[in-house]
Amino acid sequence: MTSLTPRPPYTDDELQKLYPPGLQLQQVQILMRHGERTPVTARFQNAGLKPFWPYCASVRQMRSIMLDYNGQNKNKPQDPITGKTGDKDHFHTVEWKRRLETFGPNDEPVVAKGPGNELDDVCDFGALTDLGRQSTSRLGMRLRKLYVDRLGFLPETITSTDEFYLRSTNVPRALESMHQTFQALYPPSSREADPKTGKFPVPTVLTRGPGDETLYPNDGNCRRFAALSRAFAQRAADRWNATEEMEYLNKVYGKWMPANSPRVAVDSRPRLSGIMDTVNASLAHGPETRLPEEFYDYKARKIMEMIASDEWFAGFNESREYRMLGMGALLGDVVGRMVSRAERTNSSSSGASTKSDTSDPSASDIKFGLSGCHDTTLAGMLSSLGAHDSSSWPPFTSHIAIELFRKADSNSPSSGDMAVTPAKRGWWESMFPGSAVSSSNQKGASGICRKSTEYLTSSEKSKLDGYYVRMRYNDEPVTIPGCKAPGNHLEGDESFCTLSAFKSIVDKFTPQDWKQQCRMNVDQPATPPSGEPEWAGHP
Repeated sequence: MTSLTPRPPYTDDELQKLYPPGLQLQQVQILMRHGERTPVTARFQNAGLKPFWPYCASVRQMRSIMLDYNGQNKNKPQDPITGKTGDKDHFHTVEWKRRLETFGPNDEPVVAKGPGNELDDVCDFGALTDLGRQSTSRLGMRLRKLYVDRLGFLPETITSTDEFYLRSTNVPRALESMHQTFQALYPPSSREADPKTGKFPVPTVLTRGPGDETLYPNDGNCRRFAALSRAFAQRAADRWNATEEMEYLNKVYGKWMPANSPRVAVDSRPRLSGIMDTVNASLAHGPETRLPEEFYDYKARKIMEMIASDEWFAGFNESREYRMLGMGALLGDVVGRMVSRAERTNSSSSGASTKSDTSDPSASDIKFGLSGCHDTTLAGMLSSLGAHDSSSWPPFTSHIAIELFRKADSNSPSSGDMAVTPAKRGWWESMFPGSAVSSSNQKGASGICRKSTEYLTSSEKSKLDGYYVRMRYNDEPVTIPGCKAPGNHLEGDESFCTLSAFKSIVDKFTPQDWKQQCRMNVDQPATPPSGEPEWAGHP
């Protein structure tokens, strides 16, 4: 899960197969893991690894927004609204340089230093490094090469970002990575001033507070999901701690473990996932922050990825409740934007008004989305759809592209051969009222974005006909098991899932009230009962 090595650009033949002329690209949503970063905490200083790394040149160029208050200038006219005299208040930027301070001998404060006694360019823990900025910029360049230069889906220049959905978690490395990618997708040379205003509008970036965040599995603010996470983590510890695989890891890393936790384990201190974090972060960067060579043993790294993936992501594959609380809200939003785009296109074809409120980031005219997120987002999403390689971890700057297509020769296709059979109601709905298929919520839903496929009328279902969804993970097409059934995919290519089938799969674990459902069932068992129905990711 260290740095991503991008595959070569698509050849003309590959591009022809990936984007066949019979399908028209309608919308693209990109979810990207941040670029290379420092470890989230200091580990293995006993192995010579310095806690502070000198890979963050950006801290020499920090900027803050300052308010100029000029109301005391009596020589200026009075503001008719505020009654103040003088110039109106305005903002400007102040540049500053940041250095880190830490504990020294006898708890005296000292300036943190890098391995070569660097005082500047020193990164905080979990910070996006210069290398991470480079890799996310290269991702933006690849996206521009594909969607602008080769496919012509996005324009060469833009005068606004009304058709863009830009969002990030409030974790700085994710937000900065998204900025770097968008800056490379549309560098200043490709931005033109709006003829009406003479200015290029400032792009709007959406973030959420911690209690509303769904761009990663939010165990910090979803009580029930936290219980589920702990239960699957404990199961992983019980499953792996006494195995031959863990014994091999102890032979490699055991001598570097602290005295109070001498053996490597899923739940050791540091946890196995923490060991993997430091190993991969250090492997991605320069020799000044390398561990002893045995830390990079290939077999050991693959074992860590396999066990950590089981700890963190098996729940998405095995428990519908885990999927619902961990990824259901995010995937519901993704589907909602695709359905809105399809509805808007159909309305346009029928001559209906297509005007939308461009101040609403969820409006139906979104053409391209870019979200800065994390490894747990990408693997959680793929696992929830049954398409994650359980032996691997997403490398830095990995991304998922979710693309919406429309049949070029289909104005109002028949829905007969595209129908998806709704799931039968059973123990899930009775145990979790208000879940993804609750009729009390669905029958009153406005539009069809969040209305479960089970409750769509024939007319509503027909709005999805002729549309297909394809996911690419790090530029490789992903086939979703639930899309393999006859009628659920484009003939001859199972990676193109019908929008109806994709929505039906996601509907089965999309919450209707995520916050309320996070507070429900806290006294129930955390692992699914043996009678849980076959989940939607499989045919």
